[in-house]
Amino acid sequence: MFGKRHVLAATLLASVFSVPVALAAQPDATAHYPITRGGAVLQSHGETIDKMIGDFVAKNNLPGITMAIVQAPYIPRSAGYGRINLDNDELASTKTMWNVGPITQAFTAIAVFQLQEQHKLDIHDPVSKYVADLPADWGKVTILQLLQHSSGIPDFRDNGFDVTKAYQPADLLNLVRDQKLLFETGTDARLSATNFILLGLAVEGASGMSYHDYVTRYQIEPLGLTSTMFASDLATRSFLDRPAPQPGVNQHVKFTSQIEYIDPVEPATGYRQADGRMTAIGTDASASLYAFGGIWSSAEDISKWDIALAGSTLVKDKANRDLIYKPTTLANGKVVPAMAGWEFTHHPGFMEIKGNAPGFSAYMSRFTAAEELVCVTLLTNKEGVDMTDLARDIAEAYKAGLGADVDPHLIVAQESKFSADETVARIKARLAANQIPVFATFDHGANAKDAGLELRPTQVIVFGNAKVGTRLMQEQQAAGLDLPLRLIVWEDKLHRVWVGYPSFDKLAADYGLTDEKTIHAMTGFVETLVRASANFYAY
Repeated sequence: MFGKRHVLAATLLASVFSVPVALAAQPDATAHYPITRGGAVLQSHGETIDKMIGDFVAKNNLPGITMAIVQAPYIPRSAGYGRINLDNDELASTKTMWNVGPITQAFTAIAVFQLQEQHKLDIHDPVSKYVADLPADWGKVTILQLLQHSSGIPDFRDNGFDVTKAYQPADLLNLVRDQKLLFETGTDARLSATNFILLGLAVEGASGMSYHDYVTRYQIEPLGLTSTMFASDLATRSFLDRPAPQPGVNQHVKFTSQIEYIDPVEPATGYRQADGRMTAIGTDASASLYAFGGIWSSAEDISKWDIALAGSTLVKDKANRDLIYKPTTLANGKVVPAMAGWEFTHHPGFMEIKGNAPGFSAYMSRFTAAEELVCVTLLTNKEGVDMTDLARDIAEAYKAGLGADVDPHLIVAQESKFSADETVARIKARLAANQIPVFATFDHGANAKDAGLELRPTQVIVFGNAKVGTRLMQEQQAAGLDLPLRLIVWEDKLHRVWVGYPSFDKLAADYGLTDEKTIHAMTGFVETLVRASANFYAY
């Protein structure tokens, strides 16, 4: 009788809730989710992430830096290192805001497609439909071509822009209004901040709201990004505690009585280094950059926003998301490995957006393949810092295979956006422009073929400046074994193309070289050469 009562009760419950009794069966003990993440030891080539960042800070003389990591849908790590102001007791933290500079383009692109989905804008419309009083050549440019950076409109930053002055969007347009297009619209692409100033104005014209208010309402507020705002918000929405200094008294007092000052949202002070000195840059410079570079955010907020990019939270239509997050095709059919500030390599699903703002540098990468889902955000308050290689090494620590599969202590490598042959051609063109001779090119792939063997594309370019190399050999002649300089370009088994060069730190250590000035100059030149050759946009 006891068993029958239980069967009867189960039958009655099943009928009430319309749930088949069979659903109560135990799940298959062999079924489980794949678990490939969550390791507690995060290293790449035997080096922890903290060690990577600490060394990078020291080498590049950074005041501060912040990092956040996405393993969607989680943000498992967010940390600050160093200081956000060189004159005050203010530490880089998870809530520190930095001017994210060109990452602002990605917010602007989202705003454009949100307006398209609201039927207030069409990306195929000419910008003149939304922005009045434009030069004739500009007025024909479409919203899509502005997103593609295929307008040909010159960049105001190269034409009299002064970071010490405050500009309105119209003032920025006036800096280049009378200039000719750099190329016929739709035939090529070239990074121009002017394109995104026009897009910001188009957002205002289509929405009837200010760019500030539209982005705040449709991106910042829905995601609860409390450490994301514009320069005009800093006075009322950030919480700097800076009383008049007193000997022996801690700077921070308000946290003892005001909740907002416990783990506060604070803006970092940006710096530019020149002649060995760090000069602070005011926030007006970021305000002037508007829809190209005006947003302030924390690395953690950027990471949260990144997770929202993965699906329909911000842009509903997948076709629209594909337009933003894949290489773009220009009006003349040319395919460009970049779109709306993002650049794309041959690593499936990989994209990155980066660059400088007055006093700041920013980097964000996204590995969007379902088996990866990693994002690295790095923000620092020093201008002119390329964090591409550091970010890739950090990504490798989270999932093996995301980096170049070479030891960064031996070979510094960066993934190219181009094929191996085109990358080599770009390197040689840059060397020729700088009047640096190429002494030899070794095509190991072709040599392997001649020997009846197979090898993916692999070329080594040998180049240099005799005066520079001689200085090092005057100190230690044996260093000539590793001179002149050389770059290797190779395609790996995933068809990713890498540009690599021997670590100059190791070169100096191996031969006991003490001429830091020459080593620094060589490092700077090669870093610039690789950056210019491997990236589509010029930074």
